[in-house]
Amino acid sequence: MSVSTTISASTKRMAAAALVAALGVTTLAACGTEDVRDAAGKTGAPAPKTVTLVSHDSFSASKEVLAAFTKETGFTVKVLKAGDAGEAVNKEILTKGSPQGDVFFGVDNTLLSRALDNGIFVPYEAKGLDRVPATYRLDAENRVTPVDSGDICVNYDKKYFADKKLAPPQTFDDLAKPAYKDLLVVENPERSSPGLGFLLGTAAKYGDEGWQDYWKKLKANGVKTVDSWELAYNQEFSGSAGGKQAKGDRPLVVSYASSPPVEVLYGEPQPKVAPTGVSTGTCFRQIEFAGLLNGAKNPEGGKALIDFLISKKFQDDMPLQMFVNPVAKDAVLPEIFTKHGVVIDAPETMAPAKIAEKRDPWIQQWSSLVLK
Repeated sequence: MSVSTTISASTKRMAAAALVAALGVTTLAACGTEDVRDAAGKTGAPAPKTVTLVSHDSFSASKEVLAAFTKETGFTVKVLKAGDAGEAVNKEILTKGSPQGDVFFGVDNTLLSRALDNGIFVPYEAKGLDRVPATYRLDAENRVTPVDSGDICVNYDKKYFADKKLAPPQTFDDLAKPAYKDLLVVENPERSSPGLGFLLGTAAKYGDEGWQDYWKKLKANGVKTVDSWELAYNQEFSGSAGGKQAKGDRPLVVSYASSPPVEVLYGEPQPKVAPTGVSTGTCFRQIEFAGLLNGAKNPEGGKALIDFLISKKFQDDMPLQMFVNPVAKDAVLPEIFTKHGVVIDAPETMAPAKIAEKRDPWIQQWSSLVLK
């Protein structure tokens, strides 16, 4: 979900950021353990001692936690970073059946249908999955396992609004008001995960047709569009450490609910209060998943790794590594999250099947409305 560098590498994702999408069924949906072994080319030889995790560039875990996995299972984790979330998923689609690794982490609810439609995962019900609420478990066939969640939301520069004696916007409707003209920067949904999440949030809020009228209002109100979260947050946004250095002049940006704790953690000196806030009525819920890759050379190691990704040890470590929220019920958030973060009680959501149906035409319509 740096200041400039760490936020960029960590917070995105979520750059969170991560998203682009579509849903479906695969011919391997009924495969069992033996089928997975056959697909992986098993010949009865001992399982490899290395398990390869393919992920987007923002994956991070502490050395201590990865060492604990090795001690518990005997498997050493090799992490292969493959670009942003959309790029990484596309690479796995192109290498379907002969994957780069054993487990893929980082496919989210807006990318989920694309991955499932292309059959890049095989089913596996992770040990400990009963500790993950059903609201996060979007694939009934367990081809993917939920690992984390986060909320894509507008962030605001507290100092700017205090100096102007202007209340920061809190809702989608607020962003289109004249008081906030020329203040908002967003990311292109065709190129950016948070940009797509924000577009989906507006579609969930205003409906299949109403979102277009809403974006016409935003355009008339001076919304600025850039290609990536990094550009928006670390160059254009006046409230981030990177944006201050770059002399950014937009006090509103599409980012994450977890961005304020990051600004505190990496502030020099560390501030007592987060310099940025979250417009809680502008959020879209993002969920990230891990799955056992079709054709994995080490499916047993892959299963053990997926189990570990939802273990309490990994879930407790994850917030300060990737600035996302754990999904396991027994996970504990660090104090910096509870003190400086924001809990989004009612984010906008959308079923993966609908995202699959609407994503491409919506992006095309958005481009015609906003970029032309």
